Amino acid sequence: MKFGYFTLADNSPGYGARRRDPNQFLREVAEECVEAERMGFASAWVPEHHFGRFGILPSPAMFLTHVAARTRTLKLGPATVVLPLNHPLRTVEEFNLLDLLSDGRAVFSAGRGYDAGEYGPFGASFKDSRDVFDEQMEYMMAAWRKSPFEFHGTYYSTPEPLTVLPHPVQKPHPDVYVACFSKPSIELAARLRVNTIFAPFAAAMLYGSVEAAAQESKKLARDAGLVDQKVMCSYFVSVAHSDAEADRARERLLYYLHNVIPVLPQDRSTTPPHIAYFVDIVERLRAAKPGQLGDRSIVTGDAEHCIEVLKKCEAGGLSEVICYFNFGLLDHRETLRAMERFAREVMRHFEG
Repeated sequence: MKFGYFTLADNSPGYGARRRDPNQFLREVAEECVEAERMGFASAWVPEHHFGRFGILPSPAMFLTHVAARTRTLKLGPATVVLPLNHPLRTVEEFNLLDLLSDGRAVFSAGRGYDAGEYGPFGASFKDSRDVFDEQMEYMMAAWRKSPFEFHGTYYSTPEPLTVLPHPVQKPHPDVYVACFSKPSIELAARLRVNTIFAPFAAAMLYGSVEAAAQESKKLARDAGLVDQKVMCSYFVSVAHSDAEADRARERLLYYLHNVIPVLPQDRSTTPPHIAYFVDIVERLRAAKPGQLGDRSIVTGDAEHCIEVLKKCEAGGLSEVICYFNFGLLDHRETLRAMERFAREVMRHFEG
């Protein structure tokens, strides 16, 4: 099992006077991506968020192209492109270009997001995001799998057969992942014969554990004809050298989670049914205490415990875990130390 660096570049308004300078923060994230390669991480994953409502990185493809120029082996992935805010054809072009400029190191991941406040300024419909997203993914896979290609859907159509340039280095296209918070997303990934990525707490709500979610995802993929589906998950990570240090990591995570609540759907009467599960997530977050944040939420404790949790992921069929270190205002130097500690004490116990 491999490991990647992951961040949502969280800088919530709820952090108040402690909020980071956004420009400096993004420079630090770029440096953390570069250092991740030196430490032996296989990949770097950065988000798409807009208007400073929670995260502050608006263009993962542009950011990852910058990281590509400073690295040599690191896989470069978005976690994730909020696809309904983008045109699928332009997205294919951008990730083909990233794949070319990185000499075949691009990865693609897409989801619908969860913040209605990001949709309105782009003229996108939060209510219709499920149907739009499904069609966008179908469009992109058509563009990647056939050249020239045609597509005729409800929301998107090609006026004539189109050829997309440049071609990606990876054939027929970079690895593709669907970010899964619900069963329809897992079913979509299977239908399109692509990979899946989970957040462990969401997987636990759906199937009891991320390992069970991985097995269900792989089964649906096999039934659809994809025998070697890759399944990944993201995890908050903090290797602790004492119980007090682990407690501080859980407190920092709860601080982070409480500050994401304002951008999540909260009103069951107005939330579209296809994304109503976020209302349940909000209710659980509001009631949570730091001590309740266990292995389904965060990998923390001594190195032996972290290895134990992650070995279960490996045995459950996950091919990669992407690790979120700088959540909840962990500063840049502490983040680099946390990454180094994880690489030295945990990562070396895994092949890949």
